[in-house]
Formats: sequence, structure tokens, C-alpha cells
Amino acid sequence: MTALTASDEATLQPLLDSRDDFPVLGRTTASGAPLVFLDNAASTQRPVAVIEAMGDCYRNYYANVHRGIHTLSEESTAAYEQSRTVAANFIGAAVDHEVIFTAGATASINTVARTWGDTNIGPGDVILLTIAEHHANIVPWQQLAQRVGCKIEFLPIDDDFLISDEVVQAALQKHQPKLFAFTAASNVLGTENPVKRWTKIAHDHDAIVLIDAAQAVPHRAVNVQDWDADFVVFSGHKVCGPTGIGVLYGKQTLLDAMPPFLGGGAMIDEVKTSGFTTAALPDKFEAGTPPIAEAIGLAAAMQYVSELGLDNIANHEHRMCERADAALRSMDGVKVIGPTPDKKGGIVSFQVDRIHAHDVSQGLDHDGIAVRAGHHCTMPLHEYLGVTATSRASFYFYNTMDEVDQFIESLAKVQKKFAPTGRRRKRS
Repeated sequence: MTALTASDEATLQPLLDSRDDFPVLGRTTASGAPLVFLDNAASTQRPVAVIEAMGDCYRNYYANVHRGIHTLSEESTAAYEQSRTVAANFIGAAVDHEVIFTAGATASINTVARTWGDTNIGPGDVILLTIAEHHANIVPWQQLAQRVGCKIEFLPIDDDFLISDEVVQAALQKHQPKLFAFTAASNVLGTENPVKRWTKIAHDHDAIVLIDAAQAVPHRAVNVQDWDADFVVFSGHKVCGPTGIGVLYGKQTLLDAMPPFLGGGAMIDEVKTSGFTTAALPDKFEAGTPPIAEAIGLAAAMQYVSELGLDNIANHEHRMCERADAALRSMDGVKVIGPTPDKKGGIVSFQVDRIHAHDVSQGLDHDGIAVRAGHHCTMPLHEYLGVTATSRASFYFYNTMDEVDQFIESLAKVQKKFAPTGRRRKRS
């Protein structure tokens, strides 16, 4: 890893200073050790700015949106719709109404599967995925297959945990899928896929493209128009925002043609006993009372990370990933599951010989270090790799190099603890 220049240190300092904005990072864990939070791929922490924005809404102007002709409703509506504008700008959407607020990335994918999918996919049609997809980008398509009789094909990864453009090209040529849905960045391998290139290849084969950007949007600058993807989804809680909200971006022509998923209030233009007509975008896909305070909190989170700088965040995470990856690869009995740091974001997944991932996580937790253990909602990937579980450390801008070192030192202690028996503890 190269040494930090004066310029690097200047851009890094605001990221380190941001730790003061996250009260939870100052706590100790059950063992009394200071918290080192390295479970950011599962969910990030919230800065004071987000907490206060949501609190301000509830304390001072909360009311239901779009429906009331009174001060609180008008103020809530303005704040809610301003949040949509912030989200559209954050991802580079052409117009605000291409941004649909949902309950999260999972809900966004399900919306596409139940609307665009049910309308456009039929018996014998093919949906192309990668073997590294999160369950949220597998199960909705499997459910669609059960409903309409389509087929699902999976792209394999190579020995370097990558998928080449040639493999993508060949699969698109062979299967002629109606949809190619893939992750921008794997939540296990950390692999960052070439979204723009793959999208162009897919469009050349007349496939619609959906991008699971849950592990990309929080960590690097994303422009959906530059990607040219047809659908892009992500969750608020992975970008320092609240849980219970996410974004479905879709090109306007596609969203206009899709039927609504949920029916009820807000998504209608007119209702009669004989039927109904749908509202215009984005209301057509936001039935019922929307996540008002959550949208306001998400906007505050996006503004917060934007001010820190997405390029600065990506560079800092990459340096931490380099340090952790190199240290893990140098440890006897430790295997890194994922490509080299130049091909991935701030995620390092690994296995330790003769120690179950749950035991690794529990041992690290004794030193205050929070990592994830298990299959990380990617059972097909783990089965493909021939492993039952992995441990995963994932970094965000508020983490430090010292915390990376603490993680490695603690892992060495875990190895030493299990070394005398050479056996993995039985689990019920």
C-alpha cells in the first residue's frame, strides 16, 4: 500500500472527523471493549444529521402528504417531494418522477418482478443472473418463474472470483434473455462489476437491465444515465439512512407502461364502482401512506455523504481494503474469498481453517469488533464455492486504519485460542 500524500491526508481528515457525528461509534460492547463496527455491508450507522432531520419532522411538521389542505400537510409534502429531488440528483436521474420510494432494495426488485415481469415475461423466456447475487435478486425471479414458466440462468465466476465480458457476451448470445439482472458490487466477494459495459452488451442483445446497486450507491458516485440501466435499486439503510425505505429508479418509458403493483389510496386518479384509473408517476407505485420521515432522513443521509465526497469515500475504503486483504492473505490458515483489492470495494470475506465463521465472529466480538458471519443471503454463491459459511468485514468512511489493524490482531488471537485443540467446537 502506498503512503499517504499531503493531499490524501487533507481529503481523509473530514472522513475521520465524521466519527464524531455517529454517537454509536463511541460506545462499548457487552464485553466492555470499544466498538469497532465492521458490518457496514449489512447496514450502516446513522449520523446526527439524519437523526435530527427525522426528529424535526416528527416534532414540528409531520402530517400525511398529498392529501391535506393545511399547513402541516403542505410542509410535509414539500419536504417529502424535496427528498425525491435529492435522491434523483444523487443518482443522476433525468427527472424526479423516475425515482420511486419503496420499502428497500428488496421491495424495489419485487415491484419490478410483479409489474414489468408479469407483463413482459412468459413461458420459456429467460432471465439471466450471476451466481453472486443476493437472495433479493434471485427469489423474486424464481417466484416469477413459478407464476409464468420462465427460466433462470446463472453466470459462473472464474477462479479469480470475476466474470469476464466474454462470458457475459456468450451467455447473452446463447440464452437471449428478456432480462439481465446483476449486482453492481457483490455483498460477499466485494467484486465491482463493469455496469456500463455489461449494460451496453445486454442492450445490444435486446435485454432489459436491472442493477442491484445496494453495495454501490453508498460507496462511490453513481450516475444512472451514464450506466443506461433500465432499472436501478438500492436501500436507504446502507447509505446512512433509515431502515424501511429504498429507491426504485426506472426509465420513464418503462415505468409509464408498467401496471401498478399495490392498490389503494394515493396511487389512483379516479375510482368508481366499475373500476379505477391510475395516477401519474411516481404516485402510481406509491400506494398508501408513504415513508414520509424515512424519506426525509434518507435525503439528509445523501446530502451528508455527498458533502464528504463519494470519491473520497471510495478511496478511503479502498486503502482499508488493501490493508486488510494483504494482512489476511499473509496469515497461515486464512483464505480470502474474493478478488484482489483492485477489483473490489471495501469488503473482505474469508475463512479460517478449522474454525467456524460463527466462532470467528464471536471471538472478534469479545474484542468489540463487529463482523458478519454466515452465508450473507447468498446461499447459491456459497454452494457454488463449496463453502457453508464465511466471515465478512466491511468498511465505511467512518472506519480507520487503526480499526483494520485491531481487526487483524483480534483475528490472530482467535486463531491462537483454537490452535491447541485443532478442532472446531461442536455447534447445536
